[in-house]
Amino acid sequence: MSSLQQLSNTLKRLASAEHYLFTPADLHGALPQHSKAALQVVLGRAVKAKVLERVCQGLYLYPDAYISDGLLLYRAAARLRASDFNYLSLESVLSDAGVISQIPLAWITLMSSGRNRLVDCGRFGRIEFIHTQRTAAALVEQLSWDTQAQVWRASVPLALRDMQHTKRSLELIDREVLSEFV
Repeated sequence: MSSLQQLSNTLKRLASAEHYLFTPADLHGALPQHSKAALQVVLGRAVKAKVLERVCQGLYLYPDAYISDGLLLYRAAARLRASDFNYLSLESVLSDAGVISQIPLAWITLMSSGRNRLVDCGRFGRIEFIHTQRTAAALVEQLSWDTQAQVWRASVPLALRDMQHTKRSLELIDREVLSEFV
């Protein structure tokens, strides 16, 4: 059996509608005999054969298990920064609450204990991580768990403070709607 077939068979057995994103480290388990370089070659072949789709650097989608639900960017963000403290904030939260008039399409913004980074996820959109030194313990009262997106979500007042702290534009904020939250 070829390495590509072995990878494909493993993904058919393990992937599900909730678990369709994989890192190279995840996929190495399907091909433990391969070095990192050899695994990269197999992953390249898997992308060409449409067994996998590259979402961004270090993250692959298994299309046979993926059901488009609009949550891929959120789940990708969680996978990319699994070892960091992250929470949805800034324009994403304010737009969802109707506080800013424009809805950022295919772009999510998160505060992260990791470094600043804009991740291009191709046809899926972009993920923007903005560094924060705040801890989960310091923000616990202002965060809630978003069960659908599977990420922490800032309250509207916290998202506004994050906007001010990071010196992002406040021009699109509807002060009348904001007054309902603050």
